[in-house]
Amino acid sequence: MALEVRRVVTGHDANGRAVVASDERMTGVAGRGRAYINRCEIWSTNAMPIDNSDAAAAAQRNGFVVRHNYVGSGQGSVVRITEFAPGAPKFMHRTETLDYAILLKGQCDLELDDGELVHLTEGDIVVQRGTMHAWVNTGNAPCVFAFILLDAEPAVSGGQKLTTHYPAP
Repeated sequence: MALEVRRVVTGHDANGRAVVASDERMTGVAGRGRAYINRCEIWSTNAMPIDNSDAAAAAQRNGFVVRHNYVGSGQGSVVRITEFAPGAPKFMHRTETLDYAILLKGQCDLELDDGELVHLTEGDIVVQRGTMHAWVNTGNAPCVFAFILLDAEPAVSGGQKLTTHYPAP
């Protein structure tokens, strides 16, 4: 797999006019212990409202400003592009986030912990609300998602707080 993403970041010049602060190509990095997943961490924040200052941009550009409950500080966000290889092993996980998962390329199944499968094709969007889930690429080509993750309070069901479950590879 050869995930490559262009990231264009805007900013301001000394007169307050909009400028392109950076324009770069990013190459996907394999997930720790999961070589079948490549991802580019596009941007992250660790507070709301977001600090749009030049001083904050360097840390935000590097991704995972502060890792608190998987995404950030408890008030953060992450944008990442992720590529899953076909036939890759699945892993069930849950994060304390609200996730917008936008399938940009290919096809993939969303599997829930009860075994329910939802088949996704290009352009489909999943609003994932702190549930246990896995992404399963059953196609014959890589699939690519844009993920926007926002820190959230853990879901509560049946009086039980459903906290982050992210198994080690």
